[in-house]
Amino acid sequence: MQLSKQDAIAQANSICKNTLMETLNIEFIDFGDDFVIAKMPVNSRVYQPDGVLHGGATVALAETTGSFAAHMFLDLKNVFVRGIEISANHIKSVKEGHVYAKASFIHKGRTTQLLEVKITDDDENLISLCKLTTVAIPKSK
Repeated sequence: MQLSKQDAIAQANSICKNTLMETLNIEFIDFGDDFVIAKMPVNSRVYQPDGVLHGGATVALAETTGSFAAHMFLDLKNVFVRGIEISANHIKSVKEGHVYAKASFIHKGRTTQLLEVKITDDDENLISLCKLTTVAIPKSK
């Protein structure tokens, strides 16, 4: 039996307990055949000293969202997924509200996957543009 979208999102969020994702309040909110969307609140927990969203928190959101998309695509019974490279261009600052990460596949390979992750604010302004490469590592038998 396949899970409903709502149940799958709830399950994804439940496995984030006691992780960086919980610390940053990252929450998965939607997914489809070729994308995953997550959101993160912008508040003092993710600020840099001058009161705007920290680029490192933005990158953590991007890697979380992109890695989860790779997890959905691959057979996790046989492989682990790990991020091996991430780059980010920060375009605009954010002081409040939420940021949203939408990870979309550029390449879905059996060994490596390449994803574009767009970070937007509540008004759909582009905040950061990230590129994530993941690798599927075979589990030992």
